[in-house]
Amino acid sequence: MRILLDTHALLWWFLDDPALSRDARAEIGKAEAVLVSAISGLEIATKFRIGRLPEAERLVMNFESMAAEVGFLALSVTTDHALLAGRLAFSHKDPFDRVLIAQSMLERVPLVSNERLFDTLGVKRLW
Repeated sequence: MRILLDTHALLWWFLDDPALSRDARAEIGKAEAVLVSAISGLEIATKFRIGRLPEAERLVMNFESMAAEVGFLALSVTTDHALLAGRLAFSHKDPFDRVLIAQSMLERVPLVSNERLFDTLGVKRLW
């Protein structure tokens, strides 16, 4: 099975943070392909720049190589992803989450996330 990591799941994987659930960690370990969105790179770099994620410096500076080292695959943001993210009819305003939801829907992959709100949107969520 292919899966897509929400930004916090990606970050917690690399930080070996216990906030990443045991089930989520197991799903990542057994997936045939783990997708990492370009939007997660933007989110992590933005939050690092403004001081909200000082622990992410190594990941910001080595995002592609760190992902490749563990076999994660890059998922670009396409126009279709962006347009669906903008059209999604729900009040969640986080643009990063909106793109990840759209990618999960269009790529037909479960999203590894602790965000229960996503369950109401027709996204298959693993946690």
